[in-house]
Amino acid sequence: MKILFYGTASYDKESFDKELPAYPEISIDYTDTNLTPLTAALARGYDAVCAFVNADAGALTLEMLAAQNVKLLLMRCAGYDAVNVNMAKELGITVTRVPAYSPEAIAEHAMALALCANRRIHKGYIRVRENNFALAGLVGETLHGKTAGIIGTGRIGAALARICKGFGMTVLGSDLYPNQKLVEEGCIDEYVDNDELYARADLISLHAFLDKDSYHMINDESIAKMKDGVILVNTGRGGLVDNDALIRGIRAGKIGAAGLDVYEGENANVYQDRMDEILGTSITARLCSFPNVVMTSHQAFFTREALSQIAVCTLDNAMAYAQGGEYVQGSQVC
Repeated sequence: MKILFYGTASYDKESFDKELPAYPEISIDYTDTNLTPLTAALARGYDAVCAFVNADAGALTLEMLAAQNVKLLLMRCAGYDAVNVNMAKELGITVTRVPAYSPEAIAEHAMALALCANRRIHKGYIRVRENNFALAGLVGETLHGKTAGIIGTGRIGAALARICKGFGMTVLGSDLYPNQKLVEEGCIDEYVDNDELYARADLISLHAFLDKDSYHMINDESIAKMKDGVILVNTGRGGLVDNDALIRGIRAGKIGAAGLDVYEGENANVYQDRMDEILGTSITARLCSFPNVVMTSHQAFFTREALSQIAVCTLDNAMAYAQGGEYVQGSQVC
């Protein structure tokens, strides 16, 4: 099987090349060009293409891939928002993803964002570099004894629940399908609905799936139900939060700190070096202007262990397609 690997970064090539010897039937050619309608033609002569969360796998791209006789799209990420799944089905293109990779990595990053934003570590670091050792404006909240609210208690949410317990926090969960085993294990104290979670939680972390029902679940109405000074963390999907409502909540003092690894409208920026550009929209600059906001660029997953798991799962899916075997559980989209 010949795979064209789109949007290659140095760490992608390193992690996949490390695992590739175990898959002698697979060969990979790497390109740093991302998958778009304009670059899909590069896949001529390949059996499959591999893309990441920031690719454009819309209808036109898929039609172009089908025209090159590409039958397999390997998404090396958990989300497949960028894929027009219905069009892929119509065109007979199999789409796979990596359903779970190192949930602990993402949970650890979520807590790191919460701590950094809450204790203003990013601002303190900058001050010390400038020989400013004053503490004014850096005061935060002690998390021990406080309440954490986790929206979405799958593998990542469960991992964060365990971390919060280690901090001595009460943990509330909210999920369409509550996992009572987490309650029995003592990871989550109780499941509540979103409104009760908003009212009781001092720290809210988002790990819900993004769909029409969860889109902009964090909005003016839900923020108004939260405690004054709440810490809000999003390592899930940018579309879960209405940016304008978030900014209004920060300015009003309702949101005391925010840690964002994802945000709506990030796609043009994800994994790109745009230091020398004047950005077309101001949302990133607006959010970064607040001293109680910490932003990272979709890096919550970014550990060596996670990269290895992504490579293995993606290559296993490629082999399953080639040999007519079973895909990694939960990885086949269509």
